[in-house]
Amino acid sequence: MIEVTLKQIKQWIPCDIEAEDLSQSIKGVTIDSRQIEPGMLFIPFKGENVDGHQFVKQALQDGAGASFYEKGTTIDETVSGPIIWVEDTLDALQQLAQAYLNDVNPKVVAVTGSNGKTTTKDMIESVLKPHFKVKKTQGNYNNEIGLPLTLLELDHDTEISILEMGMSGFHQIELLSRLTQPDVAVITNIGESHMQDLGSREGIAQAKFEITTGLKSDGLFIYDGDEPLLAPHVNTLKEVEAVSIGLQAENKCVCHLDEITSEGISFTLNAEEQYHLPILGKHNMKNAAMAITVCKHLGLTYEMIRQNIAQVQLTGMRMEQHPLAQGGLVINDAYNASPTSMRAAIDTLGAMEGRKILVLGDVLELGDNSADMHAAVGAYLEGKAIDILYTFGTQAVNIHRTGQHFVQSAQHFDDKSALIQQLKQQVQSGDKVLVKGSRGMKLEEAVDALLEDGSR
Repeated sequence: MIEVTLKQIKQWIPCDIEAEDLSQSIKGVTIDSRQIEPGMLFIPFKGENVDGHQFVKQALQDGAGASFYEKGTTIDETVSGPIIWVEDTLDALQQLAQAYLNDVNPKVVAVTGSNGKTTTKDMIESVLKPHFKVKKTQGNYNNEIGLPLTLLELDHDTEISILEMGMSGFHQIELLSRLTQPDVAVITNIGESHMQDLGSREGIAQAKFEITTGLKSDGLFIYDGDEPLLAPHVNTLKEVEAVSIGLQAENKCVCHLDEITSEGISFTLNAEEQYHLPILGKHNMKNAAMAITVCKHLGLTYEMIRQNIAQVQLTGMRMEQHPLAQGGLVINDAYNASPTSMRAAIDTLGAMEGRKILVLGDVLELGDNSADMHAAVGAYLEGKAIDILYTFGTQAVNIHRTGQHFVQSAQHFDDKSALIQQLKQQVQSGDKVLVKGSRGMKLEEAVDALLEDGSR
């Protein structure tokens, strides 16, 4: 993590510092005064309801090495400790992160997409980690606050920084790309998330393509070549290498699925290189191909990549398999959801053996077309060999409305506890249960309840 003197901070960012000794160091950064550790830099923000400046005094008393403070904000005269006066604490955080990134100078891999960005980020890290000092975005620290905090966690000997970039509107990824100046930029796909803010899939494609704004002139851009909405944007790129990845023959990297098993998938790239991925879901083939392309660009051989990707591990609640006490299997894919990723989940469950139980919750942030998009997910169940459908939430009722015709049994729930109780009663030996919904639905609670329940 960052460890620099106050003098160095003064050289890096526009600020005035009140301190007895500018040779004093700060180590680490936090925006939460409850997480202060000795020597940390505390960064307060002015929120809608709470002004973080009111916690500066306590943060310094608890051992913070210094605190940012916005100019023009009244300061308690009893505050004791180094104060770094800045025009705007968020701007100063971003400026400090950029300066520290330049000081560490790792290769930067930036990843975005409607679905699969965290999975792809995890795959890239898993393949590179045995050969480089790598750090990746933790959790959902992928916005204008979280990404700078991620950068400030880099160690001085970090060789590769893998950064996930999220957004809910235009110009947000542009800011992050300009901040980090990536060597490699990846767009996994274009889905429907944030439709209410961006208006259309065309708008989503435009916003995601902002990741190329800060891409170095000799950089590499990797994207979903099967997505026609990206093509007009790719044609505007100059002085960078662009690699399209997909199923269609015209892609530079053509993916072919060889086998699906309960242990994962096997696939071939460009009819030459064969890989096994220990993760469910044929949609993960493209994510893996993108990770493989990144790692080739960074110097790894085919054999290195093949061995490492066969042992890849993902962040929790993404196609996470858990055996049940009664002999079945529950797949926790409840970290987040979109109509696209729900269809992929249906395909994954449908290809498995045994009785198949699908649990789907609301997909949030879809805007005015939410009801129709949920209904389309239900219609996608036709011919997918799903036995039981359970839905939960105000929008998922539309999945039930259309999907009930294509399963043996279907039930909608407005109460999560009732859903959980029904699952506990229904699941039997050999069943495969897949649970998916948007983060706000917290459907992992249903998974946890099944895992805690040792009897039928």
